[in-house]
This record gives sequence, C-alpha cells and structure tokens, in this order.
Amino acid sequence: MPRSIRIEVPGALYHVMARGNRREPIYRDDDDRRFFLKALAQSCEMTGWRVHAWVLMSNHYHLLIQTPEPNLVAGMKWLQNTYTRRFNIRHALWGRLFGDRYKAVPVDTEGFYYETLLDYIHLNPVRARLINPKAGQSILDYPWTSVAGGCALLPARRPPWLAAPDALQAFGCPDTASGRRKWVKRLDQRAISEAYENCGVTAPPPDADGRMSHLRRGWYWGSQAFAERLLAMGEAVLKKKRHRSYRASLESRAHGVQEATRLLSEGLKAAGLQPQDLIPLKGSDSRKVAIACVIRQRTTVSMSWIAEHLAMRSAANVSQQIRRQPTNAKNLPKPLKTWINLSGIVA
Repeated sequence: MPRSIRIEVPGALYHVMARGNRREPIYRDDDDRRFFLKALAQSCEMTGWRVHAWVLMSNHYHLLIQTPEPNLVAGMKWLQNTYTRRFNIRHALWGRLFGDRYKAVPVDTEGFYYETLLDYIHLNPVRARLINPKAGQSILDYPWTSVAGGCALLPARRPPWLAAPDALQAFGCPDTASGRRKWVKRLDQRAISEAYENCGVTAPPPDADGRMSHLRRGWYWGSQAFAERLLAMGEAVLKKKRHRSYRASLESRAHGVQEATRLLSEGLKAAGLQPQDLIPLKGSDSRKVAIACVIRQRTTVSMSWIAEHLAMRSAANVSQQIRRQPTNAKNLPKPLKTWINLSGIVA
C-alpha cells in the first residue's frame, strides 16, 4: 500500500501520534520521558514549532503541533531518530524503536475541532485508567501531559515552545491563577462525568464526514470544507515533479539554510575567524565544533552541509564531534562562549 502524502503548509496544525514497534514501550521510566521532552524541545528550537498539547504514555505519544513553516517531515525525522538513538544507547539496545510511520492528521483550526482534540489528548491517562478522577484524583496527578507539565504552571516555569495561552483561551480561561484552576477543573469534571473508555472522545459534528474525520481513525479532523482544501493541496503536491533538488528546496526555509548561514556568520565572527581560515584547521578544532553544535541544534540542515561550510571533512566527523558536545571547552575565545550562551542551545 502506498504511503499517504504529507501536506506541509505554513501555519498548519497536526495531531501527531507514534507507537512503539510491536506496541512495545518507548518509555521504560521517567528518565526516558524527560529525554524525549528534551529532544522535543530541541526539535522546536530547530524548526520553530509550537506545541499546543502533548501526552506521553508507555508505548505511544500524542502531540498537537503547529508548524509556522512547512517543516513537519524534517522535524519529525530528527525527533524520532534522535530519541531512538538516545534510547538505544541508554538501554544498550539496537534497532528500531517505533513501529509504523508516525501518523500526522491535519487539524482544522476552527474552535470545535481544536478544543475537542485538546481534551482528547489531555484525557488519555483517564482512558488508560492511569488516574481515577471518580476516586478524587485530578488530571494533574499524571505528570506527563501538557496540563501538569505546562498549562497549569506559571508562565515562567513552562517550556517556551508550549502554546499554553492558546489552549487556555480556547475555553475562555485567562492565563491567570484563577483561569488555570478553572481550566483544570473543567477537565476533571469531564473526566468524572464520562465513561473511562470514551473519556474525551467526541463524535464529529453534522458538517463533518464521520468516516474520514474522526479523533481516532480519520485522515483529517475538521469540516468537509477543510477536507476539500486539503484534497486540493494534496493534488497540487502530487503534480509536482520530485527531482533531486526537492529535498534541498525544503531546507531553504528560514530554519534551514538561511538560518544556518546566519549562525555560521555570527559564529565565525565570535570566534575571530574568516571562512578562509577554516581550511587549514583540524576537523576537531574546538571553535569549529562549537559552531557546528549551535547550527545543528538550531536548524534542520544536514551534517553534510555543516561539514562543507565548516571544513570538517565529512558528515560522519561532524556527528562524532558533536556527540562530544565540547561547547564548554576551556580554550574557546570569550566572545564565542558568550555567543554560545546567547544562542541558548541545550547542553
């Protein structure tokens, strides 16, 4: 069966889901969940994504991602590959972690569809019976959702990539202490009033095709008018000739080559280097590697691009040097250290 096409447009909203291979766990403990959130944070930094909701279960996750730029595929490839590699290293394993290709369902930004999906994601732990609201527990008692992990927190304690104000405002709740309490209370009341297995599951409205638009099994979540727009965009994508430069053209977005070029220029200036100075320097030069670390975490360009523009021999060498993460090397020039700190990369 051919794969469904990915429709990537600026500002698109996607319900992204992935399960473990053979439905096996993708998180063995809470440290794994923390490592996944770290990788998600790095992905958002690289791509500019805004995450409106998330939940981490044992063998799957749900994300509600908005992509200001059409870069879902590049970002998801990095996220899943990076987390798989870190998971395998931590647990001394080898091979694939996730099962089939992740599912990415385009979501209508119209109020009903956005609101119901927020609840569906956040009430996952109730459906899985990981918490029991009818026995007095709250959705806050499950720490691995964007409720306890973001929306219910003070703004200063949230991840910068979480679109918490949007999620709160969708239900008329201001981003204040009382507004956040009201928002959580509404979720808890819904969890109490609905049966476990269907908690948060809402039937499509009359203007939606229930066979195609469904929270659990549809290929989109929205109105029929929204589906028609998606089909038109899909036909346009299929008509395009996919030549060798297609992948490179995706990287010409702001978080690709353009952003990488800007960071390269800034990094070289902070290091006191000119482009021609790079050629005689070793591929392991600490200044080169520090700049490469920043570019890798802040953009979606390939290791090959970094190797070429920093004269670091090969993509394999870049990967090897970045894994050592020597951005805190003692011999780095002070202006370069300052630039690295201002870049806000994750150590």
